[in-house]
Parts: sequence; structure tokens; C-alpha cells
Amino acid sequence: MSPNAHADITFARLTDISPDELVAHMSDPRVGEHMPLLTMTWDRETARTFVEAKEACWSRDGLGHWAFLADGRYVGWGGFQKEGEEWDFGLVLKPEVFGLGLRIARKALTFARTDDRIPFVTFLLPPSRRHLGALKRLGAVFLNQTEYDGETFLKFRLDTPAPRTGLRLDQ
Repeated sequence: MSPNAHADITFARLTDISPDELVAHMSDPRVGEHMPLLTMTWDRETARTFVEAKEACWSRDGLGHWAFLADGRYVGWGGFQKEGEEWDFGLVLKPEVFGLGLRIARKALTFARTDDRIPFVTFLLPPSRRHLGALKRLGAVFLNQTEYDGETFLKFRLDTPAPRTGLRLDQ
């Protein structure tokens, strides 16, 4: 499936996705190129454990990771995960639809702007990621290098204030 600029992007729960679909996605070597924490071999049990962990975030925090769909077909996963007092945003797409990343991120960030719990989001990217233009286009700013699970990441932040529409200065 190649990216369709006009695809209808929707979010679903990871429990709606076949474990085999997740295994195929996460076993693609192109996915792991920029995921230093992806060190295990994915199988059905790994997929089941992964989905359970992401569902636990929904139970604990009221928010978590989604499955991303383009015209009803699974194209990846990601979303918001509480890390201390911060909400981290992650996005893991199938290689053939990498071009949909900015559209999906914008849709998720629109959601974040409507949630009072999320005044800003963070992004952790490995130093191997050289093309950071999408983050800049979103308005994210570099904060620092940080360590997470023994790996170094570049940390970015994006403030997510609610859009102010219809506001007049003379009111």
C-alpha cells in the first residue's frame, strides 16, 4: 500500500489489529533502523504482550497508543504515553506509508490540543534520524539529548495550547 495523500486517516485501538499484522509490521528491518529499543524478535506472544502494555496505559492514564488506519487499512501505531509528568508522542509506521507520518501526527496533535491534560508533548528520536524537517514544521523545538533505557535520544518539545478561534481583542 503506497501512501495516498487523500486517504481517510482514522484511529482505532491496538486490540482491533491482528497480532499477525503487528508481527509483520514490527519484523520489517526498515522499521527497526531508527528504533534502538527494538531488540527483540517479534512473534505472536510479543505482539500480545505489547498490546497488553499499551492497553494498560489507557487504563492507568486514560490515554495511550492507537492503531492508525488509512482508508480502513492498518498502517502503523503510535500515540501518547505518559512519561513522568510529560506526554511523549510516538509514531511507528509501515515503511510503505512513511509519507503519511506528518498527516497522522497533525491529527493526533489536534487531539492533544483539545485535552487539558496535555499542555505540551515530547518526542524522543534516536540520533540516527537525520531528517527532522517534519518536527520543525510542526513547531517542535530541540531540548537536549537524553538517555532512555540505556539509549541516547534527541528530545524535542511542542507546546499544545488549545486553538483560540473566534476571539476578538476588543471583547
